[in-house]
Amino acid sequence: MSFGSQSSCTDDPQKAPRARRVVFETGPLSTWFYHALTSEGVPAICIEARHAQKVLNETLNKTDANDADGLAQLAEAGFYKAVRVKSFDAMLARTLVAAREQLLNMSTQLGNQIRGLMKTFGLIIPKGKGQVFDGDVRKLLDGTVELAKIILPLLEAWHDIRKRAANLGRQLLIVARESQATKLLMTIPGIGAVTAVSYVTAIEDPENFRTSRSVGAWLGLTTRRYQSGEVDYDGHISRRGDNRLRGLLYEAATVLLTRTSARTESSLKSWGLKLRERLGFKRSAVAVARKLAVIMHSMLKTGEVFNASAGAAV
Repeated sequence: MSFGSQSSCTDDPQKAPRARRVVFETGPLSTWFYHALTSEGVPAICIEARHAQKVLNETLNKTDANDADGLAQLAEAGFYKAVRVKSFDAMLARTLVAAREQLLNMSTQLGNQIRGLMKTFGLIIPKGKGQVFDGDVRKLLDGTVELAKIILPLLEAWHDIRKRAANLGRQLLIVARESQATKLLMTIPGIGAVTAVSYVTAIEDPENFRTSRSVGAWLGLTTRRYQSGEVDYDGHISRRGDNRLRGLLYEAATVLLTRTSARTESSLKSWGLKLRERLGFKRSAVAVARKLAVIMHSMLKTGEVFNASAGAAV
């Protein structure tokens, strides 16, 4: 990651002790960089990497020094797009969600590996999860000593991963219960603790967005548009922004459209089902996910619960 700074002519160009702006691109270390620099009184600004790269790619030779010089020129000209850097508390909650998701994925992959390895020997594990899966594996391994020596360590690892994922899940529930914002969002059908925590930590302050409608675009849930001369068409959604949160909202929309219960009935669901008849399931689910993002922001802003009859906060 390269740094660029704008400073007065009398400053040391290597250290810039009186820099007016210090810019750096978004990246894995950007949160730590920003908070570490601002805590020392450095005027740090995190800028959009895609925006900066279009300018930096114009240099003939790509080196760290040339990148830093290019960022310094962007800082001096003010030709950059500043990115909001999340707080450490928000990043901690997001890390908890990501770690739990990673363990759940590992558990699923390991379970599939066990199924595949045993199938080679004609041992077909019936459909089942948790203790049912464990019991079926052990029953099929009964009498196959050599194969059991191979599969049982995998099964024990599968158990351990599930136990640790459950532990992180309990931590996540505690975080959700301690936040009024997440409890408010969980009044929406299909929105659970994981989605609510992920949304709140991504938005942080509702005032970060001028309008609720802009949240859909920020999450990459609005269609891209291309216009040039006589050509003018809309494409697929942009898929910019938070991939994980976008996926969680899509899952929530899927639950809302497919589950049949008194709790899931709302004008939002009716609207989505009408769209499904006209556009198909996937496109209607994306539209409902975008609507959910807008509704959730409105609820955080007003502090009012989900209104099923209106399909939004009142």
